[in-house]
Amino acid sequence: MKETQKWPDTIWLVRHGESAGNVARDAAEAAGHPVIDIPTRDVDVPLSALGEQQSRALGRWFGGAGVKAKPTVVLASTYLRARETAELMLDASRIDKSDVTFVADERLREKEFGILDRLTKVGIIQKYPEQAEHRRLLGKFYHRPPGGESWCDVILRLRSVIGTLTREYAREHVLIVSHQVVVLCFRYLFERMTEDQILQIDREQEVANCSVTSYNFDQSLGKRGKLVLRAFNFVAPLEEAGAPVTSKPDAPVAPK
Repeated sequence: MKETQKWPDTIWLVRHGESAGNVARDAAEAAGHPVIDIPTRDVDVPLSALGEQQSRALGRWFGGAGVKAKPTVVLASTYLRARETAELMLDASRIDKSDVTFVADERLREKEFGILDRLTKVGIIQKYPEQAEHRRLLGKFYHRPPGGESWCDVILRLRSVIGTLTREYAREHVLIVSHQVVVLCFRYLFERMTEDQILQIDREQEVANCSVTSYNFDQSLGKRGKLVLRAFNFVAPLEEAGAPVTSKPDAPVAPK
């Protein structure tokens, strides 16, 4: 006999829309500059105009015929670009906000880059060559820059988010708006991947801004039921709405 379901019925993982940091990073990399010119701390970097367009396009998809179930819970990173994405999506979806639980959760924040924050690939090699070499030897999964996080550190805090999902949001439809590394680390956890498996996915494609990665719970699988991946990096809602698809990493990103 199956145990009582503990998972949400649906989980959507959405990367925030294009940010001003994405744009600044592209400009710095193209010019060969060592430092990315961002006037605010990373937490406060807003969406770009295109990011706002992408967020509204995805919101219209959520509010229309694109999904059978509507989000009943929205969990967003505390970073401004993620909160703006979630709020614009909800506004465009015309979903009654009184029917939605909205929580900004710091555990969903961007991976922290420590001393490598705001540096381009050129800047990292110039200023911290020992860190570039250390990262090359360890790999991005385990390398933790001083003051920053490794992927393992992100995974550790997401394990507690999973505890919240199973404790508080069983049978709900949960939308999580966060960041590229967080989306991939959730995949690592939900699908019980190895380091090699998740890094292979990371090498194959960037997680696009406002792309959707979705899971449904299937009670018939395994002893207690399982989450089943239904889509990864799904960008059709943006394409159908005519919103350009972008997939650049956020500004304070070390080289792949």
